[in-house]
Amino acid sequence: MPLVITEHLRQDQALLTQQLDLTPAEARLDVHVLAAHACGVERVWLLAHGDECMPPASASHYEQSLARRLSGEPVAYIVGMREFYGHRLMVNADVLIPRPETELLVDLALARIEPDDAAQVLELGTGSGAIALAVALARPGARVCAVDKSIAALHMAQENSRQLAALNIDLVQSDWWAQVPPQRFDLILSNPPYIAEQDPHLKQGDVRFEPLSALAAGQDGLDDLRHIISEAPNWLKAGGWLMLEHGYDQGAAVRSLLNSAGFAVVETHLDLAGLERVSCGRKT
Repeated sequence: MPLVITEHLRQDQALLTQQLDLTPAEARLDVHVLAAHACGVERVWLLAHGDECMPPASASHYEQSLARRLSGEPVAYIVGMREFYGHRLMVNADVLIPRPETELLVDLALARIEPDDAAQVLELGTGSGAIALAVALARPGARVCAVDKSIAALHMAQENSRQLAALNIDLVQSDWWAQVPPQRFDLILSNPPYIAEQDPHLKQGDVRFEPLSALAAGQDGLDDLRHIISEAPNWLKAGGWLMLEHGYDQGAAVRSLLNSAGFAVVETHLDLAGLERVSCGRKT
């Protein structure tokens, strides 16, 4: 039977709401993204053509995508794309899915780089390249070095860099600091793993499908943050900033680590939900 868009999306929205414990708004967004991807159109097209039927090939593609979503697989991996800071990025199961709250880290970084500044920026653990590319594209005079331990992640970041025509970014394979080019940076950014390895949330929702190495960091979730903070002064110019995303309940711990490492002007910024999300320190 032909698949009438509005009717079936409404039914599927209810199914996702019940089976995945999503809010109606979240489920509606999911089915619209899947349907638009299956039809090769923008989501707004669905609103204007809701009383039409999907072509058979598109309907089959949509049903397969819906089945994957019902199994819990994240929409971003199903459609192979996630928007971040106004840019469409390719993503797959080799990289963490960029989150809206991480845009705060980009905002804070850009506030510390003048539009025509030739700043030297380092991002540790770039994954899809989301943070590094957002900074590079917004500040074309800057030079951004983005590193990741994973070759697969770097391939994804390289493809995103090519698609977005970012000419001022260098991608380097490195286990944190190990292979970082020997230079000093004006700004070091990172959204490292910060979830405790026994946290039950690692077995729930979308994160079940994401790379564990990009999520968990020791018994308290602070192992990688400790390592980054302890080494960062050796790589920053005087007056340079270290800026780190962390868990909503880790602000106090990260501020303590920054103070212990000798950073000044230590501060924590809240995300749109009012949660402590990014902490910064300046090298004296």
